[in-house]
Amino acid sequence: MSQNLYSTIIGTGSYIPTKRVKNEDFLNHTFFEADGEPLEKDNAYIIQKFEEITTIKERRYVEDNQLTSEIAYEAASKAIKDAGIDKESLDHIIVAHNFGDVKAGSNRTDMVPSLAARVKFKLGIENPFCVAYDMAFGCPGWLQAVIQADCFIKTGIAKRVLVIGADVLSRISDPHDRDSMIYADGAGATILEGKESSEPIGILAHQTRSDTLEYAKMLYMEKSFKKDYKNPEDIFLKMNGRRLYQYALERVPQAIYNCLEKSNTPIEEMKKLLIHQANGKMDEAIIKRLYKLYGKREVPEYAMPMSISWMGNSSVATIPTLLDLILKDEMQSHDLSSGDTIVFASVGAGMNINAVTYKLP
Repeated sequence: MSQNLYSTIIGTGSYIPTKRVKNEDFLNHTFFEADGEPLEKDNAYIIQKFEEITTIKERRYVEDNQLTSEIAYEAASKAIKDAGIDKESLDHIIVAHNFGDVKAGSNRTDMVPSLAARVKFKLGIENPFCVAYDMAFGCPGWLQAVIQADCFIKTGIAKRVLVIGADVLSRISDPHDRDSMIYADGAGATILEGKESSEPIGILAHQTRSDTLEYAKMLYMEKSFKKDYKNPEDIFLKMNGRRLYQYALERVPQAIYNCLEKSNTPIEEMKKLLIHQANGKMDEAIIKRLYKLYGKREVPEYAMPMSISWMGNSSVATIPTLLDLILKDEMQSHDLSSGDTIVFASVGAGMNINAVTYKLP
């Protein structure tokens, strides 16, 4: 029987910050509307409604002495150890992020050299042909880097690729915008390797789309909602939450459906959907719409592992962190075994959507 080359994940690692920031920690914040007017409701009510809508109860922040490249390195080190490989055998290091290194007390991004170069330096890799570069693709960045790694492996450009997703969103969120409660920090890493197989394994198919004509400004950078903010030139991450919610519901289920069809995978064979998590209620609606596309009203129990309630939205780190936790048996009621088929899916700034069908070897 003929053998084909597939991209498989051979190691995972993650870094989850230890600082827990609960919803009640925002009770003393001063929130404003986009026009600079104070919110009419008190913070207790705002926080209650926020939790009902997003399902977020707490999130994780890095310590003041930590940077995005440093937590990316921590996750990468764990992935290399998990894979049991020589770090010098890596052909590419891709770091997906959106804001570079932002120091505590600052709002300035630092991306020279690239975060991937910084990670390679910290790993002590001597091999000059291990190519290190960054990926900026909004929240779907880690998954898009995985798709790129798959292309490198299948075309013979690379044999092993380290893909990292890391962001520190706590330093680019406006403390006077209620949406700041969504954002969190974290890092996740995976190592992909080409493997010959007579049966389909690893990455079976992928789907990506960029809807920039109408939706490029759904997420954007702008000044603080507080008119007399201490540093008036600082800019923060902003979003049009309602339009983004509707956009995701209309397009993400179809993208996942297309990816499953492309890989000839029936929905019954999808054991888990590992989806980017910015809003718990939104993700629940997405998976329900996905099953409706197949004429099914019920979603199987435990089909979509969720970490947002205690980790918040860590952008590009969400999916690789979630995968690592499941594979390390750290997600209650969730497990994965050889032969299981899962789907990765994400949506974010761009607006970009992507999905990958993956079968565990």
